[in-house]
Amino acid sequence: MNREGQPFIYLDHAATSWPKPPEVTEAIVQATLHDAANPGRGSHAMAVRASRILFETRKQLAKLFRIKNPNDIAFASNTTMALNMAIKGWLKPGDHVIATTVEHNSVRRPLYYLEQTIGIEVSYIESDLTGKLKVDDVRAAIRPHTTLIIMNHSSNLLGTIMPVAEVGELARKHGIKLLVDAAQSAGILPIDVEAMGIDMLAFPGHKGLLGPQGTGGLYISPDMELEPLLHGGTGSQSEALHQPHVRPDRYEAGTQNTPGLAGLQMGVRHVLKETAASIHAKEWALSQRLLEGLKSLKPVQTLGPGIGEERTGIVAFNVEGIDPSELSFILDQHYNIAVRAGFHCTPMAHATAGTSATGAVRASVGIYTTTDEVDAFLDAIKEITEQYGI
Repeated sequence: MNREGQPFIYLDHAATSWPKPPEVTEAIVQATLHDAANPGRGSHAMAVRASRILFETRKQLAKLFRIKNPNDIAFASNTTMALNMAIKGWLKPGDHVIATTVEHNSVRRPLYYLEQTIGIEVSYIESDLTGKLKVDDVRAAIRPHTTLIIMNHSSNLLGTIMPVAEVGELARKHGIKLLVDAAQSAGILPIDVEAMGIDMLAFPGHKGLLGPQGTGGLYISPDMELEPLLHGGTGSQSEALHQPHVRPDRYEAGTQNTPGLAGLQMGVRHVLKETAASIHAKEWALSQRLLEGLKSLKPVQTLGPGIGEERTGIVAFNVEGIDPSELSFILDQHYNIAVRAGFHCTPMAHATAGTSATGAVRASVGIYTTTDEVDAFLDAIKEITEQYGI
């Protein structure tokens, strides 16, 4: 097991995509060099150009997610912030929330905080071992005071694709709002907020949308009004004591990340050109190659949907007799392969999968992952198991 001379293989796209398309990096550089004034805070030429970058980025995101008004998109620094904006901005004391047992801590922790502070009630719907959810179970959990359903579009541990459109239809029939965590699906799975019944969509810029870290956002349906998470300067209605009601200013206090959003714009353009459907098809094929190779090794147990079933490009697994963190360290130090081990900020999903005691190793593919890289990873796992004599 020798790292020397081996190419670097990146299989941690569920955490952040890498590398970025060249045009993303170039847009960041150009915005920093030429358009780095404060957007919306002045009428001089550079400030106007900065404002145009933000608006054009909103337009491209609206095109991707089929959002009618780009101003219904509020920028955030990541999905976690966007989810906090949605959850803390909508829920009131005594509200009942339905979520799933495969949610990320970005949902679980804000809900727990509101349970402890303002007395909301939360029902977590159990999925099966692979993360699949029954819509009937969601229906059965609805109460008279249910005001919000939260679900991720795809589990960041199991790769399971959730029945968002079906739950969206259910939510609309009962007058309940639907918040979708698109951390693992934005730019990878087709998303149409109107057709899928999504009232709020939280998304990262740095994963499937191929933009830089520190970018993301929240789509807020025009018939919803949230309490802002932040209060402060917006460049508009500066004489007023209250936060402006006009969108997107109401939800965007403080200076925005103009260079980062310039990069995000180019990442979204790249996704629109490739199409989310074709990106998903490629990543699904790679996930099947990973599954088939791992399942051929007796000491390996894979998590999530089986071979031939729908999933995103996330394949988590454990090797009998090897601690996940140790395996990840060996892959990094001896094979130059980047994966992620541990609990992936989703302890409920690990409880669902039966891996609470161990965690798991997660390999996740991206738009630039090749079959040769997948095969090299599988060869490394095979060699490691042989070295361990298992």
